[in-house]
Amino acid sequence: MLEQVVGILFPVFALVTVGFCVGKWLKPDFQPINRINMDTFTPALVFSSLVLMPLDTEQAPLLSASFVAVLLPGLIMIPLCKLSGLSFKAWAPPHMFRNSGNLAIPLFTYTFGDSALASAVLLFVVSACIHISIGLALLSEGNPFKKIIKMPIFLAAIAALVINLGGFSVWAPLYEATALLGQAAVPVMLLSLGAQMCHLRLSGLKVGLLCTLQSLLTGAIAFAVIYWFIPLPTLQLQMMVLFTMLPPAVMNYLFAERFNIEPAKVASMVLFGNFFSILTLPLLLGFALSL
Repeated sequence: MLEQVVGILFPVFALVTVGFCVGKWLKPDFQPINRINMDTFTPALVFSSLVLMPLDTEQAPLLSASFVAVLLPGLIMIPLCKLSGLSFKAWAPPHMFRNSGNLAIPLFTYTFGDSALASAVLLFVVSACIHISIGLALLSEGNPFKKIIKMPIFLAAIAALVINLGGFSVWAPLYEATALLGQAAVPVMLLSLGAQMCHLRLSGLKVGLLCTLQSLLTGAIAFAVIYWFIPLPTLQLQMMVLFTMLPPAVMNYLFAERFNIEPAKVASMVLFGNFFSILTLPLLLGFALSL
């Protein structure tokens, strides 16, 4: 089991390490790279995965589980924030919106094979759509609808769903082009995550550790609800073990910085949460494979 876990996680952490080295010594500006990834590579990955994905009532349990995994931790954080005096706007999003893109997608594919890619992308799309709708609504006063319909990820998902559910076929060379473009998304995600690790500061260790422990707690509660009340096949149940307890997504920091909601603390939550995943992911992966 240990050898299997190491073999699964090594490619992920190897690319993160390369990203850390690149960020440490070359010091590139990853902001435009991330923008290209989020607006080009990732939408291509979403489109090429969803357009051929079987979409029927069999996907309803996974969709239900994804909503529980994203929304329930936010509800749990309401009383926790009130009791502890923490800012809900700063502390709830990292528990709701986890690293379902640059960590989860490669982790799921390396663990369960290409057969898990479509489900992994579906989980990522659900999380991303909730993040740019409900997540933005939590942080801002305005209606985020105009922002949502301009997001390339959202547009790619809508186009793929229309083609898929409408029974239309995609020109094979066009599909191959989008699939090829989408293959760049995951490596770029991991390199960017590694480069972000260069900004770790010990002053944020306490905040990062507390957020990690809270995140595991809220994620474990969400998984328990999914396990007992939503019938999932073994493969998807194993995926939900990891999905519910992933570290926070980097986008939480980007939104916190944009709306000036304790960005320094949110940065510590994101960076240390992903750093501590070196310890938590092997344990979670071992548990998932034992189901």
